Amino acid sequence: MRVRFAPSPTGQLHVGNARTALFNWLLARGQGGTFILRIEDTDAERSTRESEAAILRDLHWLGLDWDEGPESGGSHGPYRQSERLHLYQSYAKELLSADAAYYCFCSTAHLEAERQEALAAGRPALYAGTCRRLSRDEAAARIAAGERPAIRFRVPKDRDVVFTDAVRGDVRFQTDVISDPVIVRADGHPAYNFAVVVDDALMEVTHVIRGEDHISNTPRQILLYDAMGFAPPTFAHLAMVMGPDHAPLSKRHGATSVAEFRTKGYLPEALVNYLALIGWSPGGGDELLPIDELARRFALGAVGHSAGVFDEEKLAWVNRHYLKIADPARLAALSLPYFNDAGVVMTPDAQGLEFLASAMAMTSSSVDRLNQVPARLAFLFTYDPSIPLRDQQTLEEMNGDGARTVVVALAAELAASPRLDRERFRAIANQVKARTGQKGKALFHPIRVVLTGRTEGPELDLAVPAIDRGAELPSSAGLPAIVGNRERAAAFAHALSEQIPGSERIPNPESRIP
Repeated sequence: MRVRFAPSPTGQLHVGNARTALFNWLLARGQGGTFILRIEDTDAERSTRESEAAILRDLHWLGLDWDEGPESGGSHGPYRQSERLHLYQSYAKELLSADAAYYCFCSTAHLEAERQEALAAGRPALYAGTCRRLSRDEAAARIAAGERPAIRFRVPKDRDVVFTDAVRGDVRFQTDVISDPVIVRADGHPAYNFAVVVDDALMEVTHVIRGEDHISNTPRQILLYDAMGFAPPTFAHLAMVMGPDHAPLSKRHGATSVAEFRTKGYLPEALVNYLALIGWSPGGGDELLPIDELARRFALGAVGHSAGVFDEEKLAWVNRHYLKIADPARLAALSLPYFNDAGVVMTPDAQGLEFLASAMAMTSSSVDRLNQVPARLAFLFTYDPSIPLRDQQTLEEMNGDGARTVVVALAAELAASPRLDRERFRAIANQVKARTGQKGKALFHPIRVVLTGRTEGPELDLAVPAIDRGAELPSSAGLPAIVGNRERAAAFAHALSEQIPGSERIPNPESRIP
């Protein structure tokens, strides 16, 4: 089995095309076949090496390695169409010699006029065959006079083209509704339908898995296979990937490219797992499976022919699963750009990364994407006791008798306390409970506000020890300075006393807090 993915390097890799690449990869890996990457870059005006590099980068990120293609080489290269022009010219000459193709001198203006006339008359906009009737001598004379013709394939008349689609079953076309397609343009570059047949045949591709928008190309390609003496591959046309409104997925639905989802903080294994579920089911009621297991189970016969909807909420659900099971050290390293984008400048060394990795446990149940991690952990790196007190509801809650006693008692208990680990924090909380008589939410909500500056956030058993661990980090760790619990409690108590005229004033501590 030999399959291929053949993107055009004219932009970013769309998730619909990424799913096509994935299905090809899964089939090859599951069946012990060969996965080929071919770059279809004959559109010289739009193709760029930058886009090619971006596509290769996205495929690498997704974990879709290839056996033959750019960077890998192989015995069926070259793997860029722009480097295969001599092959297309050679096969075009063979078709001309066999009278299976002919030169076409029709101008673009003439062809457009024909098309508009056919549409106005309610006829299919087919090529009228103007140059089909030219003799070889007439064509040669016009070329000798300096005209530059295209080359058209001569479609046989009154013939049915039938193929069995591995997804859709038998498909039938009648050649009377198929125009003679241009196979080589006047500038010498091959047209898609011709180049893809030459390439797939010479690269010995056995299965062509692509989007359903290519179904109408298939009869032309089968006729070309026949004319050149090649056996056509097995075709499988995948249903389109649609947006939530059941229109083709496009920019108006939000992110559509692999690069955009990577930038938003999705993990590659999550995007791969989710894309595999669009139009195919691994069976057994399973949805969350690693890529090697997806490959083991993948079969074209189980691919549906109804359009699949790309639901980013479902993708976020899949991503949460992979965030929970990912290596915390990996997540810490991947999160760094998002911290810097959020204005929390980090250049952590090993010690700093180790601390961030330990803090990732506070994000696993509350973030969908890595770009949400900085907001979840912001309480570690930014602390200002006046911020929660600017909220009128929070101020009123913290000025209540019960909450205020918790604030004062907590500051007092922490004043002589060593840095907190989980057990020491629980002991301090119990001591504050005994001194104030507060318990449950009345106890722990004020503690959260005092020590994190937030009214909600991670479990205090995780957050509070992390604050003091961070406070002990040296500046060489490459993280912003973290204010410890002792300093936070004292500063908050002082800030709260400032809000109550006539109350007993608590001195502002000598700390890193303004």
